[in-house]
Amino acid sequence: MLIVKKFGGTSVADKERIFNVARRIAEDYKKGNEIVVVLSAMGKQTDVLLEMARNINPKASKREIDMLLTTGEQTSVALMAMALNALDIPAVSLNAFQVAMHTTSAYGNSRLKRIDTERISVELENKRVVVVTGFQGVNKMDDYTTLGRGGSDTTAVALAAALHADTCEIYTDVEGVYTADPRLVSDARKLKEITYDEMLEMASLGAGVLHNRSVEMAKKYGVQLVVRSSLNNSEGTLVKEEVKMEKMLVSGVASDRNTARISVIGLEDQPGVAFKLFNHLARHDVNVDIILQSVGRDGTKDISFTVNEDDLEEAVATLERHRQGSLKCQKIDVEKEVAKVSVVGAGMMSHAGVAAKMFEALYDVGVNIKMISTSEIRVTVLIDDIHVEKAMNAVHEKFFASQL
Repeated sequence: MLIVKKFGGTSVADKERIFNVARRIAEDYKKGNEIVVVLSAMGKQTDVLLEMARNINPKASKREIDMLLTTGEQTSVALMAMALNALDIPAVSLNAFQVAMHTTSAYGNSRLKRIDTERISVELENKRVVVVTGFQGVNKMDDYTTLGRGGSDTTAVALAAALHADTCEIYTDVEGVYTADPRLVSDARKLKEITYDEMLEMASLGAGVLHNRSVEMAKKYGVQLVVRSSLNNSEGTLVKEEVKMEKMLVSGVASDRNTARISVIGLEDQPGVAFKLFNHLARHDVNVDIILQSVGRDGTKDISFTVNEDDLEEAVATLERHRQGSLKCQKIDVEKEVAKVSVVGAGMMSHAGVAAKMFEALYDVGVNIKMISTSEIRVTVLIDDIHVEKAMNAVHEKFFASQL
């Protein structure tokens, strides 16, 4: 079997954990499997590097930031190869340039275009474990780029697809995918399996187990994903196209505190205004989630929407530039202390009343809803950030109490 294994930063945070991972890799290697390993930077090294950059130049270019951040993963893979060699396992470390992981040119948030697999294939034929840097690639100018936070998951899935691997194992500090964040909800339980679509919604809505782009890619190329713990040998959660078990109404509850609400007040109530507003944001790669438009009054209307907090500064600056021009709005309000809470489940498509059940749970604990967004397999509400833990527990209990 050809297995791609991805380990996050906490899994390789120090010498003890590096050797713990190395021994796990060695076990599978000795069973005759071909192994490709993808690593993130050690522990909080990425944050350390970012802080160093801010101390030197708070306005450093994204190109130089990427050049700096890629050193984190290069450290991890080199040390892991050394650890494997110390265990008498032949291994070689490769960075994005050596593999040739081609990306777009968007520094800080590039996308993989293609992967040259020849070097990896040669190393595998020579019976070596191949340890590859996650989170990074090389653009057409031969500059290093990074794939955004959580990008190592995407690297692993892309490699699994390109190499036609039998499975892609994502190792984290939790034992799999849970019905809710076990750090917030004590009754959260591990799922044996979950569909790509449900996992994609969970990942997009703040469940930090998998990067949403990695799930998109796994679904597109049919890569079998397994989310497992790097700290024990539990089976983990299988992510695939269809699940065998009878479909649960709701698969999970997710929260996202990295969000902010922007309200554009006093827009002209006429055709094309919404297009102008969101087109300006799209041109600056600002993704918008929940959208609410007020009923027009006195020839004006208000539009509120949520953005990732990381995009807030760019979004507000873009809107302010056009406030007196094409938008002709009265003012722009920002609210940061908000969070999204969502319920996700493919079973919702055939069951009415899911939203009402969720709203009842929030009402029972006195949590006010600011905005609502729905799709076939999710309901998302925007609430005050201080109520996240209370809301998560109430909603989880409402849907899962009878199943626990």
